[in-house]
Amino acid sequence: MKILFVEPPKESWFVMGEYMPPPLGIIQLAAYLESKNDKWDIEVVDCQAEGFGWNKLQQCIERAEPDIVVSSALATCNTFVVLRTLETVKNVNPDIKTVVGGQHFSALADENLKMYPEIDFVVRGEGEVTLFELVKVLEENRPPVDIKGLSFRNGSKIIHNSPRPLIKDLNDLPFPGYHFLEEHMKKYHFKMMSYDSAGYGLVEASRGCPHKCTFCTQWKYWGCKWRSKSPERIADEMEHLYNEYGISFLWFTDDNLGLGKRTSSLCDELINRGLSEDVTWFLQARSDDIIKNSDKLAKMRKAGNYWIMAGLERHDDEVLNRYQKTIQPSDAKLSMDLLKENDIFGQATLIIGDRNDSHDSIQDFKDFINYVDPDLAIFMILTPFPGTELYETARKNGWLEEDNWANYDMAHAVMPTEHLSRSEVQEELYLCYRSFYGNARRRYGSLFSRNRFKRKTYRYMAGQGLLQSLRGLY
Repeated sequence: MKILFVEPPKESWFVMGEYMPPPLGIIQLAAYLESKNDKWDIEVVDCQAEGFGWNKLQQCIERAEPDIVVSSALATCNTFVVLRTLETVKNVNPDIKTVVGGQHFSALADENLKMYPEIDFVVRGEGEVTLFELVKVLEENRPPVDIKGLSFRNGSKIIHNSPRPLIKDLNDLPFPGYHFLEEHMKKYHFKMMSYDSAGYGLVEASRGCPHKCTFCTQWKYWGCKWRSKSPERIADEMEHLYNEYGISFLWFTDDNLGLGKRTSSLCDELINRGLSEDVTWFLQARSDDIIKNSDKLAKMRKAGNYWIMAGLERHDDEVLNRYQKTIQPSDAKLSMDLLKENDIFGQATLIIGDRNDSHDSIQDFKDFINYVDPDLAIFMILTPFPGTELYETARKNGWLEEDNWANYDMAHAVMPTEHLSRSEVQEELYLCYRSFYGNARRRYGSLFSRNRFKRKTYRYMAGQGLLQSLRGLY
């Protein structure tokens, strides 16, 4: 049985700059299949690292002669890229079975199977066990009627099997299969954040989130639960990436790692192993967690954590409460100040385009963010992703004015507010960036900051023309 995993050709999100991450999702799946059956022929093709366009991908599929092709799920904005990959597969050989998964396709499994004949199977939710069982029954030429978490087409009928229970212990998962990409490891990079010599890798330390933000796909996709690998297991994976591939800059992909005892224990592991002197890492955290765990920040910095991104989102209690964020606007300034005090680069993610937004409310928002003064501010437009409460509300109320999934990227306005048209929301995004980064004192002070990440980031951004790209969107 030959299984081909594909990271399709796609454009990077321009806000990230020069950015090529390893395809963590599919190499995790590939490693799991390999751990269960080492007789299967498994191959991973990363079109980004290979520099493949669509013709080269087709040639690759023709050469590989796979029985099954699994496409990387990517994000909602890459939906049509995934579908084009599956179309390419079917053009090569209609008998090749095609599989997709991830948050977008899980949320819209029924709709996608009805609309896109190039999809054979949708793996809903956590994918490792479901995919393994699917490959097994396809190899044995049996129907997949009993595989939990699977949706598929049976003639003209769409079948949705019962949900897949979550994996009980994430420590049982093998390390992601970076060995499938060994010849490309030096190509992965995040120029804005890491040094060229650092190498770049991703680590998944946990899955899910205990919070239920209305605009977020994560908590529902992972069954409304949060599960973490042990500090020892996380440190083992980081050590493996450093020793085997020389990767010394790692991004924790967790939507919310949390900063409690587990993270403190992880820091102890990294310090005791001597990794803190060689490896730097980046994570996402909530502003209230930063405040509650302020006594751990110095240890985190010592253990190699130089960068934290926090979803500050908004300046107004009413909107934060509607989003079910359970944080306070006052948390924003304090959390960013605490990071600065501990020489940790503080990045804030921020949202405009709320249903009640007006020019005045967004001006208040800009003033607030200039006061909070994070090291880096990433402004995004409120986007109703499938699988979220926000999407259901927007669809029910007829707010959605855009049905092109390619524009569901948090940089394009897909719905108006009660006071602003989509084009006005789009312009406000540009004005938010200009308000923050157009501040001469902030810009020049950052270029010569004592914090090396802040220094490098602003010098990199100065040559990227971010504001010009944003202005071109409206």
